[in-house]
Amino acid sequence: MSDHRHKPLDRLHTRRSFLRYGGSVGATVAGMSAVGGLLRGATTAAASTIRAPDSLPDSCRPAGTTTEALPFDHIVVVMMENHSFDNLLGALARSGQPAADGLSFDSTGIALNGNPGPEGEVRAYRLESTAQSPVVSQTWNATHEQIDGGRMDGFVRSVDSDQPMGYWTGDVLPFAYSLASTFTVANRWFCSAPCQTYPNRRFLMAGTAYGDIATDDESLSDPPPPNGTIFDRLHAYGVSWRNYFTDLPQTAIIPSVLERYPSNLASISQFLLDCAAGVLPAVSFVDPEFGVLSDVGSYIAQLPALSTLAGELETTGGDEENPQDMSYGESWAYSVIDAVLNSPAWSRTLLVYTYDEHGGYYDHVPPPAAIAPDSIAPQLGPEDAPGGYDMYGPRVPAVVVSPYSKPNAVTDVVHDHTSVLATIEAKWNLPALTYRDANAATVADFLDIPRAAFLQPPSIARPPAPAQAPPLTPTPAPG
Repeated sequence: MSDHRHKPLDRLHTRRSFLRYGGSVGATVAGMSAVGGLLRGATTAAASTIRAPDSLPDSCRPAGTTTEALPFDHIVVVMMENHSFDNLLGALARSGQPAADGLSFDSTGIALNGNPGPEGEVRAYRLESTAQSPVVSQTWNATHEQIDGGRMDGFVRSVDSDQPMGYWTGDVLPFAYSLASTFTVANRWFCSAPCQTYPNRRFLMAGTAYGDIATDDESLSDPPPPNGTIFDRLHAYGVSWRNYFTDLPQTAIIPSVLERYPSNLASISQFLLDCAAGVLPAVSFVDPEFGVLSDVGSYIAQLPALSTLAGELETTGGDEENPQDMSYGESWAYSVIDAVLNSPAWSRTLLVYTYDEHGGYYDHVPPPAAIAPDSIAPQLGPEDAPGGYDMYGPRVPAVVVSPYSKPNAVTDVVHDHTSVLATIEAKWNLPALTYRDANAATVADFLDIPRAAFLQPPSIARPPAPAQAPPLTPTPAPG
């Protein structure tokens, strides 16, 4: 992959002023069509009017006011790292959820999905332990090679290895399979862009990657997103929020969030206390251990606002990014979700559990076209695959945990990470950030709103404890 990642600041500032949406919607749409086809194949808005950035989900309700159409007071967002649906939950149809769109199997339980390899077809194969291989890649170029125009046949070729074809079963990952078969799991939740962690988490927080395609230190020097972040919206309308973190906060991926809202950071131990007391804020982003020695954590650990904290840590990560052992992430996620299930506020809480991108692991479902968030094209080098933000990346697991979640169900509605933004915006009637979140589906399809099947919280399988589990009590949040 090319190392060319320079983002011209003059171009970004020009676009920034344009993206304040002072001109007509028609002019904006025309501009976006030139960089990637805003309207081509837009999955959630094809049969209705395209909503614009800064528009309200409900034009009849004042901005910042709640609706009981979404029956929760607290939304908790947990985003893990780097697994496709087929890799993590590929055998779910054989393990408690027959409607799951995972791998295909013959009558003896052998997976039939495959990819061409140098010596013939490489079939999907079962991973027998929680160990991961480092031989997978989710860079912009590798992901485009893997998708291969929708053929989904480039996973082995992208890294010259059969490692992307591995998948886990419920006996190895009991927590993941138990969670997905108890609540509603998405058959069509795609990562927001066909590339790495930082751009996908930008979509989660801002509804756009605004030019980024890579997890690197250069992206941390970019100006703030042109139309702000979800945290700016929450702050402007007095909706409480916190970013609870285990070692490093994901909000550091957009450094302006740290600079503007340092008091909204809190440790994972505080999250556990707030759950137990039933005093979570309206919106909580809860982060696993990224690891100051990992690709994701090493760059944000260098930020001045986090340097003191990071200097006291030697964390290697517990967010399930390869090559971490999956048992650490399973154990951490179980602890967090168990705390939510047993909170006094459970009856009014909704939790979204998902993954930022596919990590280079195989998935059989081609990503559909997406609505482009804005007019900012990916900043590509001469060796980078052509493309835009008008296509999702591969599928990732996503489960909605709520008293109102449909029991043992699936949803086939197309979602991406901006569905989290759309849900927050719909609940509190907040102005949209970009075209992507303005037109994304909320998670209402995961819910049976007239009937709360889980007012008494269900039991989720507890995973075996790792041999040396990361602690859930890190250094306190920076001041």
